[in-house]
Amino acid sequence: MTKKFIKEYAIITFGAALAAAAIYFFMLPSQVVVGSGAALAMVLNNFFPACPVSVFSFSLNMFFLLLGFLLVGREFGAKTVYTCIVIPAVIGIFEQVFADFTSLTNDPFLDILCYILVVGLAMAILFSHNASSGGLDIVAKIFHKYFKMGLGTAVSVSGMMVALLSVFCYPEDTKLVVLSLLSTYFGGMILDRFIFGINIKRRVCIISKRLDDILDFILYELHSGATLYDGIGGFDGTTRREINAIVDKHEYLKLMDFIRETDPSAFVTVYAVSEMRYTPKRHIQKENKDNKEEIAEKENTLANTK
Repeated sequence: MTKKFIKEYAIITFGAALAAAAIYFFMLPSQVVVGSGAALAMVLNNFFPACPVSVFSFSLNMFFLLLGFLLVGREFGAKTVYTCIVIPAVIGIFEQVFADFTSLTNDPFLDILCYILVVGLAMAILFSHNASSGGLDIVAKIFHKYFKMGLGTAVSVSGMMVALLSVFCYPEDTKLVVLSLLSTYFGGMILDRFIFGINIKRRVCIISKRLDDILDFILYELHSGATLYDGIGGFDGTTRREINAIVDKHEYLKLMDFIRETDPSAFVTVYAVSEMRYTPKRHIQKENKDNKEEIAEKENTLANTK
């Protein structure tokens, strides 16, 4: 067990514990259903109060993981499985140690504001080490695969679906229902700011001694595109090849994690991309096919004329 492994999992544990603290000390007292796996556990706890939130949270995480493995595949690594266990475990510890806890602010709005900020920081720590909290992230991947949604849209849809369950928890309190929906929406925006800034896409330029390995990872692991450029170093005149790839936040974190492991000395620059336009590959293939058929037809006509 290397120092790097211990350090990485220590940071992931801290991020997971911070997320659990945000859930227990801010979201649960507010009773605002912010679209997440923990919020779904809170909804179930409202209907079955004898079962603690930590038990519901752990059960849901295991269910979603199993569903993800069956429907999506083995995209959920050991780190995600680890956080799916740690977060409910820490919530369970808080339930025992702070059994009579009510609220730090005695105001649902302030509680949920604190929750969004703290959980945003916690998720940023987890994502920076290629881990996630599981839960609705897995549901979003299922939506992404089977309903052809963008990953960001899938996360928002799954979160809003959970937030809408607040209607059943508080049928007479429209304030909490509206606050649940708004908190889910703005929480997603703040989380993107913590993790990746306002823009979803990033252009990553890489110069490395292990360029072929990195290119294979982008093409066959991330299933993303890349462009190669030849550049000449101004200092020594050496020709070096550079990879340019445009990735979303999940791909970006996986890519940076792979580069750190494969070539720590790689030179990487990252740019924000505010807009991207392109022709889908299937359209390009169709156009190429049509062009080939047209050229073949002209050649046949010319041959018959001769």
